[in-house]
Amino acid sequence: FVLSIFAIFIVLLASEYGWRKKWLRGEFGRKFVHISVGSFVATWPYFMTWNEIRLASVAFLIVVAASQYLGIFKSIHNVQRPTYGELFFAAIVGLLTFVTQSKGIYAAALLQMSLADGLAAVVGLQYGKRSQYQVFGHTKSVVGTMTFFVTSWTILLSYSEFGTHGLPIGLVAFGALIATALENLGSLGFDNLMVPLFVAALLERLS
Repeated sequence: FVLSIFAIFIVLLASEYGWRKKWLRGEFGRKFVHISVGSFVATWPYFMTWNEIRLASVAFLIVVAASQYLGIFKSIHNVQRPTYGELFFAAIVGLLTFVTQSKGIYAAALLQMSLADGLAAVVGLQYGKRSQYQVFGHTKSVVGTMTFFVTSWTILLSYSEFGTHGLPIGLVAFGALIATALENLGSLGFDNLMVPLFVAALLERLS
């Protein structure tokens, strides 16, 4: 438990150092933390208890809230649009433990937030400038949305192939499609809550 929290702290320090050295800026800096921390947290059920994960989530939430208020970790808060994504990120780590007790489902749901959402933002910013559109005043791109869908589909397919319950390919595509729609609709960072909760609930229902 302590080592897990320490590892996240090291990632935050590394991202802050990169921000100050101008290696990581804006959305790219945020998504570096988003992808690395989220992917690590997805493995927590394999070596931590559910209660330890809940406790870590509360600690994570306190640190993020304090950081926002005091402006400590600028690398994860340096974004122009208003967002509560980091707070929801910390909260969903614990909330998912009340939705599922399956390690595989927990990992698949959290990876939707870390990998699918993170890669969509990075690829969309880099290659999606000519395919942008607006949703509730927030800029999205066709390239970023397609990246989210493909990544989401890959995560769900991997869960289906290597988990205890195989899923029909149609349900995998349906899950990825709805997750992609929720990511588009979830403004102010609410997608960090909506997408993992939907995926966890869906996989629990199908298990």
